[in-house]
Amino acid sequence: MQPEDLVRDHTIYACVMGSRAFGLATDASDTDRRGVYLAPTALFWRFEKPPAHVEGPGEEQFSWELERFCELALRGNPNILECLHSPLVEHLDDTGRELLSLRGAFLSVKVYDTFTRYALGQRKKLDADVRTTGAPRWKHAMHLLRLLTSCRDLLRTGELHLDVGDRREPLLAVKRGEVPWTAVESWMTRLATETETALHHTSLPPEPDHARVADFLFRARRNSALESARLG
Repeated sequence: MQPEDLVRDHTIYACVMGSRAFGLATDASDTDRRGVYLAPTALFWRFEKPPAHVEGPGEEQFSWELERFCELALRGNPNILECLHSPLVEHLDDTGRELLSLRGAFLSVKVYDTFTRYALGQRKKLDADVRTTGAPRWKHAMHLLRLLTSCRDLLRTGELHLDVGDRREPLLAVKRGEVPWTAVESWMTRLATETETALHHTSLPPEPDHARVADFLFRARRNSALESARLG
């Protein structure tokens, strides 16, 4: 079985990500597609295992095998958690619906570390750009502000929302380079402080619900094996 066959025939969940999911798309925006496929259980009984992820077959398309996706989500990976919460779902089967019903099981206070660690890495890149060219990559600055806001609100509410809503125009002004870098820096600093404050009052649990996710994965694998046996 070719990798693209796994995506075409065994995808359980597919969505649009990037600027379109964040409510920040313009006419020039790409359409980034992400998905999760459930590799048939029988493929794992061979020496050569199915791939943990597949790039393509379409442009700007990337998919993860369900187990790898769950592993990353349990670690609080920002990109994976955001994928689970996209408002733009393009495909969903019964297993995919159960995966989405588990969104809360993946959330914990660990998101503070994972989101802020990722944000810090992006901030260092922006600072390096300013030192070398005199200006940051404004699109990256916009998305860093969006990520910091998302993390703060997740800690405050216990829910992850992707669409920026009424923050769209201020964020797009940053993308266009219309906001001075000093003002953007102040914005980032304020968000970092508010996020740290939210951490001390969050209702999120200290750990994600590993057992609930493991049970889901076991049943998905078992059902896949039974379906293969039924089809002969």
